[in-house]
Amino acid sequence: MTTLSKTPSGPDSVPAPDTQPHYTDAERKTTLTGLMVVFLLAALSQTIVGTAMPRIIEDLQGFSLYAWVTTAYLLASTVMVPIYGKLSDLYGRKPILIFGIVVFLLGSALSGLAGEPWLGHFLGGGMNQLIAARAVAGFGGAALFTITFTILADMFDPAERAKFGGLFGAIFGLSAVVGPVVGGFLTDALSWRWTFFVNLPLGLFALFLIASRMPRIGHRTGGKIDFLGALFILGATIPLLLALTWGGVTYPWDSPTILGLLGGALVSLLAFLFAESRASDPIIPLGLFRVPMFSIGNLAAFVVGMAFFGVVMFLPLYMQMVLGVSPTASGMSMLPLMAGLMGSSILAGNIVAKNGAYKPWMIGGGLLLMLGLWTLTGLQADTTLPELYWRMFLVGLGLGPAQSLFTLAIQNAVSVRELGVATSSSQFFRQIGSTIGAALFGTLLMNNLHTELPKHLPAIPGAEVNAANMDLGALRAAGSGQGGPGEKIKAAFAEQYTLIEKALDGDQAAAQAVAANPQMPNELKTLVGGGLRAQVHDKLSTQAAAIKAALSQGEAGRQALLNNAETPQALKTQLQALPAQALATPQGASAVAAQVSQGVLAQEDAAYEQAKTQALASIKTKLDEQGTRLADEVNTGLKEGFTAAMTRMFGSAIWIAALAFLITLFVPVLPLVSRRTSQGNAAAEEVEAVKS
Repeated sequence: MTTLSKTPSGPDSVPAPDTQPHYTDAERKTTLTGLMVVFLLAALSQTIVGTAMPRIIEDLQGFSLYAWVTTAYLLASTVMVPIYGKLSDLYGRKPILIFGIVVFLLGSALSGLAGEPWLGHFLGGGMNQLIAARAVAGFGGAALFTITFTILADMFDPAERAKFGGLFGAIFGLSAVVGPVVGGFLTDALSWRWTFFVNLPLGLFALFLIASRMPRIGHRTGGKIDFLGALFILGATIPLLLALTWGGVTYPWDSPTILGLLGGALVSLLAFLFAESRASDPIIPLGLFRVPMFSIGNLAAFVVGMAFFGVVMFLPLYMQMVLGVSPTASGMSMLPLMAGLMGSSILAGNIVAKNGAYKPWMIGGGLLLMLGLWTLTGLQADTTLPELYWRMFLVGLGLGPAQSLFTLAIQNAVSVRELGVATSSSQFFRQIGSTIGAALFGTLLMNNLHTELPKHLPAIPGAEVNAANMDLGALRAAGSGQGGPGEKIKAAFAEQYTLIEKALDGDQAAAQAVAANPQMPNELKTLVGGGLRAQVHDKLSTQAAAIKAALSQGEAGRQALLNNAETPQALKTQLQALPAQALATPQGASAVAAQVSQGVLAQEDAAYEQAKTQALASIKTKLDEQGTRLADEVNTGLKEGFTAAMTRMFGSAIWIAALAFLITLFVPVLPLVSRRTSQGNAAAEEVEAVKS
């Protein structure tokens, strides 16, 4: 076989537009191995961070920016995807892939350093630093996915790509299992920073394989980068994402800010279409959209990408916040979803490689995805992990075929000379969908939390829940039942008891604080404000008057007091000790009555201390009961409110999956052909005829 690197015209030139060069088996195997490592690196970068995100936003205090950690990466990589595709057409796949790996590793290192004390408030704090670093990683990461699939299209026929596409889908599934587990372990054992630092050794190994082992893949001469088109893509996507992220949370949907962003996105989109229609070498040739498979396939991939992130990005949150599992356990708990994804992806790829029938798998996957999302809307705050697992497996079965078949079908519908731009366009639309999905579902979750949490939380004056400033650590603790807002409520009740105790001891500041607390019952405020001593004094005065009146009647009065069950035992003992002659005369009886009543009044301080001890014991019991009950209500309310917000979000994802299914029904069916045969050339000529 003659390899491209040995052609006389140069190390990176290509043969005729609609034929593929031939590579040796050794070159293909070596390249395939290197691409697998690169693909694993790219996939891990998106899956390893998910389980660490609750700890990250707890540490960096940025729940409202949660979605932007993912969105920044996707946004930067999305904008660069078509540019890398064009660059690889002009300058070769290998140098562009190496450049992308280097930039990606730089972004990973910066992500791990975000929020370090020595960075201070650079860029506004740790969360903004992380978002910026993720954007750098995305800028380089765009090359990893895009060039990988383009090289596969360069070196393998469509039938072979179907099989390898399933294999790469399995690698993505493997990364989605290994990534969360490794990310959770690193977060628990070391720090969330290592979820980014771990990319460095794997990336350096991938860099070594690509630089030293992969042959140079051809490129065509001539042409230039459409920077104006890239600028308009940026101008369309950033305002759109900002509008989706801020709408209904930071600003009302009908506010000038949101309407202005949406208007700016629309203007930039129109400008992009105008510029591309006149560009000599556009980033995305508009003529490709006249190829039905290209236009319909990309639209379906765009919508599927939105639904995919609605599930994968937020399920770890549900497991940690509601079910109380650790980051490591939540990573392991993604295994059922990825097992379904890997199984259906590999099975679909191998069968399509044999019979070429890709559309039935696309349709079947869409139906399973809708069914799986519908089952997720039935989640409850007390759902068990096994009850969640079978739902996730069903969703994974539906997602699997879409991971590779849309790209395969699109590549099969264009000529060899357009494989680079067609592949990058496919990745671009898929990532645009994922980016919009991340922002859209993040906004939906925030809006749902604003609606659902007040419904499920007990009314506590002065303690209204603000989802934008939510303490994620407290919410996670509520899910695990350890610490969190429930324990804080119990601690607050304990502080109130200490304050009441000080007030009853005569501390005026404490008494004023109790009186000013709107949650304190009026009876307790009265008790603390001198009411208890007044009650003791009144009780003793009444008792002394009754004793004096009874003893003034002589022996008959004494007997009445002795027979009265309410007479204190100490007083009965004192009365029994009185000699009979002391009460024999009216004067003697009056003297004894006065003496005994004065003795009763003299016991006021001791009686007050006894009453205070009894009152405090009663108050503590009631406060403990109320604190425990309210803590349980708050913890349960947080979990129920979060679950309700999540299930509403999954309900929205069903409609998006249904739209993807309807679009898939219109995907045309084309035979998988070899580019090295006359049939392949005929297919390419047919594509050219459609576009012209």
